[in-house]
Amino acid sequence: MAVILITGGARSGKSARAEALARSFPDQPPIYIATAEALDAEMEARIARHRTRRGTGWVEHEEPLDLVPVLATSDGGGARLVDCLTLWLSNLMHAERDWEREVSELAGALPRLKSPVVLVTNEVGLGIVPDNALARSYRDAAGIMNQTIAAIADEVEFVVAGLPMKLK
Repeated sequence: MAVILITGGARSGKSARAEALARSFPDQPPIYIATAEALDAEMEARIARHRTRRGTGWVEHEEPLDLVPVLATSDGGGARLVDCLTLWLSNLMHAERDWEREVSELAGALPRLKSPVVLVTNEVGLGIVPDNALARSYRDAAGIMNQTIAAIADEVEFVVAGLPMKLK
């Protein structure tokens, strides 16, 4: 089983890279686990563009909060693609859930799974320091989450301008 973390900035090509990796595993159709919620028209359009680019042949699950259970119930099927961890983190923080515990549970569960998992996350810590406490808290939490998942991942890639760079 492989755990692959794909990180990078906004519109860097992370999702397309992750989709190609998930499709490269043989035997069963890949499983797409979406953490985004279509809460407005702009997000609905983003989700539609992702679906169009992915094309057919995917089993889709929408799960904004309870990521570990959906990974467990889909284990033994095709490769799973989780897009994306930073939206999942935002959802957890907005729901006032214990994100540190949930990230720890995810990090503990991933190595025990049988089917491959490709995880997409955003690198949000490369810019200027945000000007408000909530944004700084989110940036810091995302950095901690990314380090935690990268530590247990078998492979880590950083995508820039559509080009993947192997980090691990």
